[in-house]
Amino acid sequence: MGSPYPSRRFHGRRIAPRRIVGAVVGLLLVTGTLVGCSDSDGPDRAVDAFLAGWRGADLNKVGFRNPAGERVPANDVAAELKELTGELAKTPPALRREGEAKITEDAATVTVRVDWTLPGDTHWTYPSEIHLKRGKDDDWQVIWEPKVVEPKLTSGDQLALRRLPAKRALVTDGAGNGIVLPRPVVVVGVQPGEVTDVPDLVRDLDRAFKAIRPAIVPAIDLSDLPKRLSEAKPDAFVDVVSLRRDAYLQIKSRIYDLPGTKFRDEQRELAPYRGFAAALLGSVDPVQAADMEANPGLFENGDMVGHGGLQGRYDKQLRGGIGISVIITSKRPDGSVTPSGTEAFRHDPAAGTPLKTTLDVPVQSAADRAVEPEKRRSALVAVRISDGAVLAAANGATPENLAFNAQVPPGSTFKMVSTLGLLDAGAVTLDGPVACPKTFTVEGRSFKNSDSFELGTVPFRTDFAKSCNTAFAALAPRLGPDGLANAGRSLGLEGTWQLGMDAFTGKVSAGGSAAERAAAAFGQGTTLVSPLSMAAATAAVARGQWQQPKLVIEPNPGQAASPGPQLKAGSVEPLRTMMREVVTSGTGSALKDVPGKPVYGKTGTAEYDDNPAHTHAWFVGWQGDIAFAVFVEKGGSSAATAVPIAERFLRNLAAR
Repeated sequence: MGSPYPSRRFHGRRIAPRRIVGAVVGLLLVTGTLVGCSDSDGPDRAVDAFLAGWRGADLNKVGFRNPAGERVPANDVAAELKELTGELAKTPPALRREGEAKITEDAATVTVRVDWTLPGDTHWTYPSEIHLKRGKDDDWQVIWEPKVVEPKLTSGDQLALRRLPAKRALVTDGAGNGIVLPRPVVVVGVQPGEVTDVPDLVRDLDRAFKAIRPAIVPAIDLSDLPKRLSEAKPDAFVDVVSLRRDAYLQIKSRIYDLPGTKFRDEQRELAPYRGFAAALLGSVDPVQAADMEANPGLFENGDMVGHGGLQGRYDKQLRGGIGISVIITSKRPDGSVTPSGTEAFRHDPAAGTPLKTTLDVPVQSAADRAVEPEKRRSALVAVRISDGAVLAAANGATPENLAFNAQVPPGSTFKMVSTLGLLDAGAVTLDGPVACPKTFTVEGRSFKNSDSFELGTVPFRTDFAKSCNTAFAALAPRLGPDGLANAGRSLGLEGTWQLGMDAFTGKVSAGGSAAERAAAAFGQGTTLVSPLSMAAATAAVARGQWQQPKLVIEPNPGQAASPGPQLKAGSVEPLRTMMREVVTSGTGSALKDVPGKPVYGKTGTAEYDDNPAHTHAWFVGWQGDIAFAVFVEKGGSSAATAVPIAERFLRNLAAR
């Protein structure tokens, strides 16, 4: 049979059909060499298989040779790949080919883009070259060498991560000075293997810690220390507590030589002294298990994290962004790993952003010292009248921020609000006669005065100064169903405030039965307030207009509530007169000799359950440009608890 391809002549020469086919195929091969091979037999297929195997930890579909041309088992490559990637092995990178393969005869080079996702969502991206060799069977094989993973790697190296902590930013006062700064602490720990008698050690430590003054609140709990010691290795350092250095020095002689005790000097982000605005500021402590569970991969043991208060709420801002360094380590002869000194990648940390507050360190100190002697839970809030700045928020005998978040009846301090409503309604005047009987009954409910006193019929200003409950219960109908609530709202109660911290702004009784309105007129019933809301209301009376308190200045916490209406001069001026008389001749007379400008105020005793003997104690007032509210939980008589705190506060201010 003849050829199916006809003979053809070129320039007078006859060329056989078979030679034509060979020439065409050869031309195609040459063309493929120039532009890169992308068919199924090209190097790209081998590279893609290697990249998939790297990510999937299965390289059995790839053939390997070393630079000398010797075959390398895929399992050996997989093992070395895992060894080389070290601490990054559990999170393989994203991998993709870039550009066309460069092919020269039986050799090829393919560029691969390697993209590691590091802690903190940081990306380390770089190009790597993969060299390939074509075998006798035309299959492309990867030339395996450590620099395929990262160009600086050699055999025996490993990649390791080093976290680069950011400098934590400051919480500053109203002048921009740092409140929370690095300060020395001593970490008290125990080494289990050196303890001779665990119960004796726990008892001695507990006694020593309780001897620290001022007392640590809440007290250090050692109940789980025996269990922790039994579970720890003999040479472990079991952390017991971190003490400010001055507190540690108080008890050093009692605990330093106890069998098993160990001590470590560190620095922590701390306020000027223990207890300084503690509930409001929060703390910065070593990361806890709950932090790590809530933020997988973000923290490591030893990181410092904000907990509670401003430190907790603004932790991300203050902490800044973590930095990360990828270093190349190498193995010592004994098998341990040591850094080689080569840094393959570095992402510098982003420093935290400061948090600027309105707090005033001397005023806060005066407030803390004022509540410190009180053993019951208490709070004192101070607000600058002229601009609403929160200068101090002290909480005594509690880690909770009662100053902002307590929701308690205001008692007779609310007579400041009901009096404003009565004056606005024209229902009373300073000297108008109002009876103050021993008891007053509304709808079968009997109201009485503290200690069951009675004044008879006296000028209203006397009822206010002496805090006559029965007079206000009798006057309640003149407020109408909404008069009390409207007066409270004009002083900012029940508002939506943007402080930068959560705060309870109050709930004022409105409507209800005649008995409920009678109770609400002197701060009982369903009315609830916080010390902050009462301090702000008191500042409004002093200023003549309510202004939202402010605490966080930067970052801006949001649009502040609009100022309240201008208070009627014909109402607010008599109210100020009466609040001054509370101090000069009424229930707050213990404050009349406080140095400095005149003091204005109102006492309050608030029942909080069905037992009239169970009462909270209050005092609200102002001196100069500072308005304040004092609250003592279950404090009984305001004259016995709240007023002395107010006096200590004002005397502390005068002495600064």
